[in-house]
Amino acid sequence: MELPLREELRGIQPYGAPQLDVPVALNVNENPYAPSEDVVADVARSVAEATRSLNRYPDREARALREALAAYLGHGVTADQVWAANGSNEVMLQLLQAFGGPGRTAVSFAPTYSMYPEYARDTATGWVVGHRAEDFSLDVEHAVSVVKEHRPTVVLLPSPNNPTGTALPPDTVGSLAAATAEVGGVLVIDEAYGEFRRAGTPSALELLSATPNLVVSRTMSKAFALAGARLGYLAASTEIVDALRVVRLPYHLSSVTQAVALAALRHSAELLGRVDDLRAERDRTVDWLRAQGHDVADSDANFALFGRFDDRHAVWQGLLDRGVLIRETGPDGWLRVSIGTPEEMAAFRAALVDVTGKGTP
Repeated sequence: MELPLREELRGIQPYGAPQLDVPVALNVNENPYAPSEDVVADVARSVAEATRSLNRYPDREARALREALAAYLGHGVTADQVWAANGSNEVMLQLLQAFGGPGRTAVSFAPTYSMYPEYARDTATGWVVGHRAEDFSLDVEHAVSVVKEHRPTVVLLPSPNNPTGTALPPDTVGSLAAATAEVGGVLVIDEAYGEFRRAGTPSALELLSATPNLVVSRTMSKAFALAGARLGYLAASTEIVDALRVVRLPYHLSSVTQAVALAALRHSAELLGRVDDLRAERDRTVDWLRAQGHDVADSDANFALFGRFDDRHAVWQGLLDRGVLIRETGPDGWLRVSIGTPEEMAAFRAALVDVTGKGTP
């Protein structure tokens, strides 16, 4: 029989970057440094303790975790202003469930995170995409005009942007928040890579207390080296958090996930200790790529978008043939490389020189 699949899902392939067994995997912006043995031991103890009560449902409000996340974020954020879910993907989906839906519209500006239109599709929310400038910055006048024209209930803006790494200045966030408020919407600043910002680049958290329609989302996948735990969270007004509590599934965050995240937060200083190393390696990578004659977007994230290639797939395949996996994403002609260890980046440089036939590693 033919399944009654929604028409907009027919022929659609599931989202996902290639998961290949290669010597150097630099394609999904993971933190290359595994947790220390001290962190592993604390997580193991915490999971063992949680296991003793797995016959009971978890704290559906994740109160202890939200308190710890609020303390980590600072900026006067309270536990009632924090919400956590299974990765920032679920956080975003819940936002669209609460504030999107049939007859409503979400907006972003390309190039941007490729999952955003899928969140809109999955929640039957209309999707409108504006465009970024040639240097991947956001033209405020253009962005405000798109908001005023389409009157979205949700505006999604990553900062730093994925896949370009471009961060938004505070005045841009303020202007977009005001324009979105005028049409009755919420502005979501997705700071999945926020901890990797260059010195002097502020967080949108600084605007939160004075901007009631602002949401700032984060993840523990990147800077915390906790991609396998699937823990994302946001800070917003209590009214926004309460709306998400309405749409969240019962007991959506397992006892084990909460225990792992709390253990990681107890070791935040150690886990974040590698962020400076990754920032420095990113800056060296950007400088090297530019010295080889490549265009590179300014990056405040743990990756670099570079190009431009007449046949980017051939370059991607050439790197893969040499054991280096990066991401074929972003505008035509561009590729994205995650920042790895110095040894991994040396392998990337050598492979790219070999593939392109120019430069020195």
